[in-house]
Amino acid sequence: MKIISWNVNGIRACHKKGFSEFLETEAPDVLCLQETKANVEDLDEHIVRPSGYHSAWFSASSKKGYSGVAIFTKDKPQNIVEGFGIEKYDREGRVLMADYGDFAVFSVYFPNGQMNEDRLIYKLDFYNDFFAHCNDLRDQGKHLIITGDYNTAHHPIDLARPKENESTSGFMPIEREWMDKLEQQGYVDTFREFNKDPEEYSWWSYRTRARERNVGWRIDYCFVDQAFLPQVTNAFILQGQHGSDHCPVGIEIK
Repeated sequence: MKIISWNVNGIRACHKKGFSEFLETEAPDVLCLQETKANVEDLDEHIVRPSGYHSAWFSASSKKGYSGVAIFTKDKPQNIVEGFGIEKYDREGRVLMADYGDFAVFSVYFPNGQMNEDRLIYKLDFYNDFFAHCNDLRDQGKHLIITGDYNTAHHPIDLARPKENESTSGFMPIEREWMDKLEQQGYVDTFREFNKDPEEYSWWSYRTRARERNVGWRIDYCFVDQAFLPQVTNAFILQGQHGSDHCPVGIEIK
């Protein structure tokens, strides 16, 4: 089973850049999207419901064309859950869960803290509150696959210029400490279980033509709970896939 996550930075723009071809070529069993920037009623039917997939969308109610997540899945899940029950986050359309019984897959667009200090605090609060929710599900016996744009590079290996970005949101010590805490709570960064190499990134700034020079950040992840890790057979980054300032990341499971 192949699960892929991709921040598309606008699903309509991504479609114009080859999204349908990507979906046909990669044919993931589950595809999690972030930053869709669209309401379902404003999209063409072939975008909302690609052939061969069940689809679920969760858009921001706070502002049109902002944030938003989606999940495409070949097998119909037992349940789809929008948000996680806290209005200040759910109104921004950041969390969507597909429940398959023994395990659940999350598509999450974690907040960006670069705008100002209030948004950095909002981001850190989101981390704490969302993973408290995840811990509750895990304690109930549910295995979790938590994919998405985490908006934080964890270690110096995860970005091209760590020294220059130590005071930039996305690599600040307080954000990186939170990622440490996530692992201490029993969640695993699947990519680093299979690949220890540098220069493996998932986001590049449009402004500086950074992708051509591979001056990037690894901020998109597939985390799983520790007990589920033996089911993961591979983890990967599709750096050659264009269509967004992010590229897809994913895992394969038994």
